Amino acid sequence: MIRRIRGQVIDTTATSALIEVAGFGIEVRMNDPETLLVGSEARLSTHLAIKQDGMELYGFTETADRDFFELILSVSGIGPKTALSVLRRARREALEGAIGARDLGYLTAIVGLGKKSAEKMIVELADKIGAHAHDGEDGEVFETLIALGFTEREARKALQTVPDTTTGKEARLKAALSARA
Repeated sequence: MIRRIRGQVIDTTATSALIEVAGFGIEVRMNDPETLLVGSEARLSTHLAIKQDGMELYGFTETADRDFFELILSVSGIGPKTALSVLRRARREALEGAIGARDLGYLTAIVGLGKKSAEKMIVELADKIGAHAHDGEDGEVFETLIALGFTEREARKALQTVPDTTTGKEARLKAALSARA
């Protein structure tokens, strides 16, 4: 299994990048190839998909994105092209929040999944992601926002606007409340 590549970016398209590694031009399908500059060095975490008609390499600038991609692949009926399409349409953090909060509307409207695929994703991944999406301080802030009258969706959106640099329960709650105003 190819888990990581490093090489010079030869070309990019809307859906992939061509990376030269040890003299070979390797096409890597990506959710964000526009972040790579032609001529620069790329370091990508990868997933190799083996299919009946060949192999495809999927690359991610962040290992967490690759891991989330592989989590999406664990959902029955969702293949690598759909999983990559999901990551093209929404940030990983937003997807984790939507799945953890069981927000079917977000997955169907924003991400563009069909209702059945979105429901499968929620059923199969919510428990795996839910604990991660609202853990620690954010879990308590999320619950406080709900107690203050926010809907789950509003609370999740408010938490997503809080900068990662804001720490502490009270500071994160204050930032989330100011996002609603």
